[in-house]
Amino acid sequence: MITWGISANSHDAALAVFSDKGLEFASHAERFSGVKNDAHLNNKLVDYARQWGEPDEVIWYERPFRKTIRQLRAGQGWNYNENNIKRYLKSYGITAPIKYIGHHHSHAAAGYYTSPFRDATVVCIDSIGEFETLTVWEGKGDKLNKVYSQGYPHSVGLWYSAMTQRVGLKPNEDEYILMGMAAYGDPDRLYHDIKSDFVEVGDRTLVKFKQNLHRGCRDWRPDLHTEQDYFDIAAATQYVYEDILRWVLGKAARMINTQNLVLMGGCALNCSANSIAYDYFKNVWIMPNPGDAGSAIGSVLAHKKEHMVMDHAYLGYNIEGEYPVEQLINELKKTGITGVANGRAEFGPRAFGNRSLLADPRGNDIKSRVNDIKQRQQFRPFAPVCLAEHAADLFDGRVGPYMQYTSRVRDPHLYPAITHADGTARVQTVAKDGSGIRRLLERWYEATGCPMLLNTSLNIKGKPMVNNLTDAQEFATMYNVKVFTKAENDN
Repeated sequence: MITWGISANSHDAALAVFSDKGLEFASHAERFSGVKNDAHLNNKLVDYARQWGEPDEVIWYERPFRKTIRQLRAGQGWNYNENNIKRYLKSYGITAPIKYIGHHHSHAAAGYYTSPFRDATVVCIDSIGEFETLTVWEGKGDKLNKVYSQGYPHSVGLWYSAMTQRVGLKPNEDEYILMGMAAYGDPDRLYHDIKSDFVEVGDRTLVKFKQNLHRGCRDWRPDLHTEQDYFDIAAATQYVYEDILRWVLGKAARMINTQNLVLMGGCALNCSANSIAYDYFKNVWIMPNPGDAGSAIGSVLAHKKEHMVMDHAYLGYNIEGEYPVEQLINELKKTGITGVANGRAEFGPRAFGNRSLLADPRGNDIKSRVNDIKQRQQFRPFAPVCLAEHAADLFDGRVGPYMQYTSRVRDPHLYPAITHADGTARVQTVAKDGSGIRRLLERWYEATGCPMLLNTSLNIKGKPMVNNLTDAQEFATMYNVKVFTKAENDN
């Protein structure tokens, strides 16, 4: 039995393949099309997925008719033809029977059924599903029951995206940049203005907004237009979001009697705020791909009502061959910066060592050099990838394998390349799992005494993460950076 889970026709399309053995493959459509945040499937992705066989059934991540009604209510027009999923899939040669799962149900299932828990409070916060924007679920055994629902237009995600747009960034794409900008601003300057102009809290509807932010808030405070103004907006927005998260999690903790939290939806990518969850719950799980793309997995798990172990995110396109540890070490020693594209590509927005640009975190000029290569703003931070057993010596705070939390750097002067303006870093830890990135870190530690590297995604500006050998070569040529794909004995 081959089951495909699909999230598409909105933004950041993705496809997951399940067989009787379990999850076989999951990837973003953008990795195959080369179009950043591609909303649609493409034939390259579909053909790659077919190596596991034609699908016997397809599970779609939301309910298209309800979405159509909401779009009509939101003034987006009658999009019923666009939301005809049977016809949409047929255009890619997919003719299997289709079953539909609610948008937030897919989110909740992606988190709960991949978590280590058999009971949990599940909180989903995003921009918008069909109508829902914030939901709370009780997970118990194999069952998921919704206990709270908040609907459009009261959306935490839409508000955060609107503030992203207000500082000149792209909504539904650059929210993580706004999060990074916050470290350079004064949150107190605009905190009360933003909170009073936009946000209300209540009981029946947990978080209300004083205006519909679906189309942004470009006209809010036109007097704020300097770079420092934008930094201050970002800082205040982040602080208000953290207030909202405390309010929501506090309420959720009282709804369900459990010490376990699953946090899902696009807002779960806010690593600067995620540690707040531990103020209300003893144990926390955030699936490595908590946004809509992760619902390609979640839709299937909601349908099957089955738990699965998710101990890594290497689920995508495979570049076969031995991980090029020695070549990477030699290049790092020589130039301080190198790239790697090897093994299964990461499923999610972050690179974990298989499609990564790596650098020595100790160099004073490394951060600016990597930002120059990536062609991005100098204020943007970089994450460290660290041997798990050394993390507590280097960082103070929450750490994990999927860069989901920020932690204070104990000796920022020693590691300037991975230390953000506020003294924190978004840490990725690597356990003794025998992976390529683990073996690389072990050899790097032996050679230098440093147990970590700077790790950022291997991608050309404006394009998605490198997927295949052709993509890797294009990156190497464009930026004059050596990108290694396999060990010498495999060449």
